[in-house]
Amino acid sequence: MRIGEVAARAGVSVRALRYYEEQGLLASERSAGGQRHYAPEAVDRVRFIQHLYAAGLGSKAVLGILPCMERGVLTDEMHERLLAERARVQAQLDELTATRDKLDDVIRIGQAHRAASGAREGRAPGTGGSGCAHAS
Repeated sequence: MRIGEVAARAGVSVRALRYYEEQGLLASERSAGGQRHYAPEAVDRVRFIQHLYAAGLGSKAVLGILPCMERGVLTDEMHERLLAERARVQAQLDELTATRDKLDDVIRIGQAHRAASGAREGRAPGTGGSGCAHAS
């Protein structure tokens, strides 16, 4: 596959693919004309790299993880690193879950307030107003 096709299928920019190559995260072969060509599994690899980046891992950490994924070889050091990264990601998930739950509470309270004030004023719930109510 050519670089543009991999980028489109993986949902990243061509520039990102070039960066991944510079960092040693992705490999391509060059045609006689110098164009990059990738194996079909490059799309899955790029998506996995993206997930690792989204989880907050840097290029160096990703570079250390990829061989484990490819060869199934896991050193004691890498095992500890993966466990630490997993714990960090889990902590992020826990924080996001708590934030979502707080937002759900605010939404429920807001909906109840809107329904009650709409009934008092003879309006249908959800009409009028421009956003959050301010306490007075």
